Amino acid sequence: MPTPDEPTAVLVAGAAGSGRSEVVGALLGAARPLIDLPPGSYLVIGHGNGDELFAYVPGLRQPQRYRARRGGEGLAAVARPPRRIEMTLADPLLRHFVLVDSPNAESLGAAGISVLLDVAVRGGALVYVIGADRPLSTADLDVLAEAATRKVVVFFAVTPGRGVADETTTIGGHRTAVLGRAPQLVDAPWYSVDPATGDTAYLRRALTEWAGAEGLRRASAGPPAWTSARGGVRVAADGAESGWQELLDGLTHTNAHSVRQRLAIELANAHLRCVQEILFGGGPAGMPASLDRELHALSLLATDLCNTVVDRIVDAVLGRVLVEEPDPGVRRRVVAALRRYLAEDSAAADIDRVLLVTSTGGIAGVVGPEALAALPAYRSKPDAAVLAPVGLGVSGGCYQLWRGPANADPEKARSWLQRSIRAVELDLLREITRRLEAVRRSLTTLVSETVDHGILIV
Repeated sequence: MPTPDEPTAVLVAGAAGSGRSEVVGALLGAARPLIDLPPGSYLVIGHGNGDELFAYVPGLRQPQRYRARRGGEGLAAVARPPRRIEMTLADPLLRHFVLVDSPNAESLGAAGISVLLDVAVRGGALVYVIGADRPLSTADLDVLAEAATRKVVVFFAVTPGRGVADETTTIGGHRTAVLGRAPQLVDAPWYSVDPATGDTAYLRRALTEWAGAEGLRRASAGPPAWTSARGGVRVAADGAESGWQELLDGLTHTNAHSVRQRLAIELANAHLRCVQEILFGGGPAGMPASLDRELHALSLLATDLCNTVVDRIVDAVLGRVLVEEPDPGVRRRVVAALRRYLAEDSAAADIDRVLLVTSTGGIAGVVGPEALAALPAYRSKPDAAVLAPVGLGVSGGCYQLWRGPANADPEKARSWLQRSIRAVELDLLREITRRLEAVRRSLTTLVSETVDHGILIV
């Protein structure tokens, strides 16, 4: 779920030919898509004074100026497609929320759908665009069913189709298909939108009203200001002899093993899907993009698993030592203190590291928050996690290697893929252990000082 500090965002999704990018353009007063979006890239549009365009490419610490402007006057010369392109426009609608255009739904696969829904969950709302003359595909229904499960607010926009005489009947048919797969969306509103005429008034109004209510909800979900000014929480009478150190060591070991096991299984599944792409999809040329989608989704899962485990460990250990559960304000200060200890830990100096698959099938590391910033499909404010996100991606050299006709051999591609997946597994699982051990050391320092003082002072 989004944190209270995150801005609201509206993700626009849909299949190829649905008019998805045209709807994004129409919402912002353009008669055509704002730019030619590379396959697999997200376009994040925020409010600003100028018409600026930057591409964020995994492996590069600095954003690259993107040359494609309105009307598609040429794509940027980058070795691999960016995961995210950021654009600023001085449109009043963007004062209410960030607008995100996504890749075609049918090109995403299971991993791509996970990434898309992560954006939708953190942003808060999804506009799903459906062409009146196109039946809903399995990919369409998969996205909508998962969005309903994750309680994303969904709006439907139906664009005109050729030879469609009765648009009301068409909307009714699409709605029946959606509710057959995702009955939770029974109250989701449907709008007829014609990008060619700029007919988006009702949809704009609905999105603006949602953004206002969602902004208030997120603001009220945060802890009151006075909680962050409260004093410390006292240590229980038996806190020092409560066995908290043994509990911490045991939980760290057990949870690290569980996370590593889960990620190893997901990597095996990713390997299988990439092999299917080589044999039945885009061949060796399409394999780097498929692998990058898998690693993107895997990095989100690894980050979520680590954050969940750290929260569980912190709560269990503090619950063993303190007389009462820390309130949200104190809990935030605990997280800030653990981050400070991590920053002072020489063994965790490069914990904000991106693992990139290279053209040789090995792993290269790029360190720093700037490198991590190039990875997300949608960048929002940092959440209240102790650890930096897990960073995984495919370098531009891999795309270049498999683009050439000299490397069109499926068996050669499968061998390279197997070697790359094995390298990712070794480095990623080692990284998970290192991260949780770093948290264990930081929490040991924090709790030791707390026990010595008799009070949690952070």
